[in-house]
Amino acid sequence: MNREIIEAIKQIEREKGISSETLLVALEDALLAAYRKTPGAVEWARVDIDRDTGEMQVNQLVLPEGVELKTLPRPEPEIPEGVDPEEFEPPPPDIDWSAYGPDEIRPVSVTTDNFGRIAAQTAKQVILQRIREAEREMMYEEYVDRVGEVVNGIIQQSDHRYTLVDLGRVEALLPASEQVPGERYDHGARIKAVIVDVRSSNKGPQVILSRRSDEIIKRLFELEVPEIADGLVEIRNVAREAGWRSKIAVVSNVQGVDPVGACVGPRGSRVRMVVSELRGEKIDIIPFNDEPARYVAKALSPARVREVLVDDEARQAVVIVPDDQLSLAIGKEGMNARLAARLTGWRIDIKSESTFASEEERDDYSDELEGGVARCSHILQNGRRCPNAVLPGTRHCGLPGHDQPQAEAPAAPEGDESAEPADSEAVEPAVEADVAVEAVEAAEAVEAEAEADGVAVEVAEPEVADEAVAVAADEEAADE
Repeated sequence: MNREIIEAIKQIEREKGISSETLLVALEDALLAAYRKTPGAVEWARVDIDRDTGEMQVNQLVLPEGVELKTLPRPEPEIPEGVDPEEFEPPPPDIDWSAYGPDEIRPVSVTTDNFGRIAAQTAKQVILQRIREAEREMMYEEYVDRVGEVVNGIIQQSDHRYTLVDLGRVEALLPASEQVPGERYDHGARIKAVIVDVRSSNKGPQVILSRRSDEIIKRLFELEVPEIADGLVEIRNVAREAGWRSKIAVVSNVQGVDPVGACVGPRGSRVRMVVSELRGEKIDIIPFNDEPARYVAKALSPARVREVLVDDEARQAVVIVPDDQLSLAIGKEGMNARLAARLTGWRIDIKSESTFASEEERDDYSDELEGGVARCSHILQNGRRCPNAVLPGTRHCGLPGHDQPQAEAPAAPEGDESAEPADSEAVEPAVEADVAVEAVEAAEAVEAEAEADGVAVEVAEPEVADEAVAVAADEEAADE
């Protein structure tokens, strides 16, 4: 009979995945509970089962006089519902058998020949309860490590409060706060959701699912895009308005791999699968960029951006878009701008070209240098204003590509017929030389101030001014 018990325990271990040691400990506790129900049971006793032969032995703990009983620490017992606290009797504490040495205890065999019906029923209940507790603990340990993972389930029940999803071994809960507005959850339909929390309860582990979490976007792309699963492409950030639109910023960790193309897939097959799982939610895939101006401009996709002025200290950006792109950049109820701000982490102010031009005319953006000299209005590639001083009568400095207007030759006085075309042509090199010299002097002054402040500034090359001066001198010598 004892050998049959060992075989039965091994079979339960194979079927339910519960270790045989856990089952043997549960059987020992069950037999001890049954022994305490028999007449004449001793106060301090324990049941030992031989792990090889299955032989059972009930032993009594005999303490010498004056020795204090050592027990295991236990938390404050919970009073069951419907029980008067004054009438509640807490269970006796468990004896700490490991605290006693061989010299302190003297086990005496008090093994009973047979258990009664009540004792046998008690043993059965204890065994079943321990098996259920072991199963709940195993399921909790299994799902607590899967937080953030996408799981497949079948909808069992749905109402305005929550939706029950069958995951196979456990029923998960999809609360209304984690559901996507407008989605229907029909009975028997299959659904994908991400595990956001696992709680332990008396009825087993409580798995909480979500369909509106940003994490589900990452996990779905990991399932569809092998480059993301292998670490070649990384999703840096996700901004989502569940049920409407999402933006993801991707970056490649390997040279030669296009992160946006990898996520889109051949003819859009990969992103189409994610959109289909999210019930038609639109997804914008943005290439991540360390340069804030370019990153903010890409984040406002699909709108076209003309210029971006950034403030690194305040993490603010002023975005200038064409007039016909203003509504597209802002989006419906500001959704596109809001998602771009959440994706980049910058505060974004969107202005149309006409609005920005009118504000610029009112000198809203014409910051001045020391001494009352205005700054060049050219926008550099990093989104900042050019720190150089403007040329007299213009809005730009003399650097190449900064939209310097061509200096016009002075008009001849009215009624002076002695002014010939040759004289006007001789004046142009001198004017250009004077303008070039002024540009270099102004740029050198700004450069000196910037170097004192530790700021890198683009300056005009001296060779340009020297060449213009030499040409003007040659022309004057020829005229003489």
